[in-house]
Amino acid sequence: MSIKPKNDAVARTSLSVAFTVGLYGAAFGAAGVTAGFTILQTCLLSILLFSGASQFAVVGIMGAGGSAISAIATATLLGFRNALYGLQMAPILKVTGLKRILSAQITIDESTAVSTLQENDVDRKRGFYLTGIGVYIFWNLFTYLGALGASAIGDPAVWGLDAAVPAAFCGLVWPRLKDKKQFLISALAIVLALSLTPITAAGIPIITTVLLAIIFGWKK
Repeated sequence: MSIKPKNDAVARTSLSVAFTVGLYGAAFGAAGVTAGFTILQTCLLSILLFSGASQFAVVGIMGAGGSAISAIATATLLGFRNALYGLQMAPILKVTGLKRILSAQITIDESTAVSTLQENDVDRKRGFYLTGIGVYIFWNLFTYLGALGASAIGDPAVWGLDAAVPAAFCGLVWPRLKDKKQFLISALAIVLALSLTPITAAGIPIITTVLLAIIFGWKK
């Protein structure tokens, strides 16, 4: 009697995505130290928050002198999509109690994407957990290495690490621009943010650009 092997393609896809995304954690580690966070604080952001865009928002805003409230508000807005992913994944995972909380922690773009690409619920669950846990491990590992490296080289500005946050945001946004409308919204957001930067507190320009997404989304 032979036992049908598990779909190795799911494991390969999950590992490749987890490692590739995890490597990017080094950029966050460097950005956190550059913004004035300690290595411990930077690592705790990755361990507890675990949402790339939201993490970069926190260090970017507070590093520029913005308030914690502005940083939290922006990070929350950027992380709201994860709640929508949770609604999508709940019928597939069917977890309760502590497992539900742990699953929520790894409900991110990558784990959801790999899961929804699979053809059956068994592989969807495997794809979700393998990718989510893999990204969590690699992201936190490379966050520490990036923070440690940035801390060891002295003044980050000398090495150009002060550009890590804006560069990271560009890297996060660019692959998501699929059509002319999205490019238009992004261009308007840039113009609005640059216009408000000289006259408002740090963090306010980023929060304000969310209004564009609401306006364009409402008109859709």
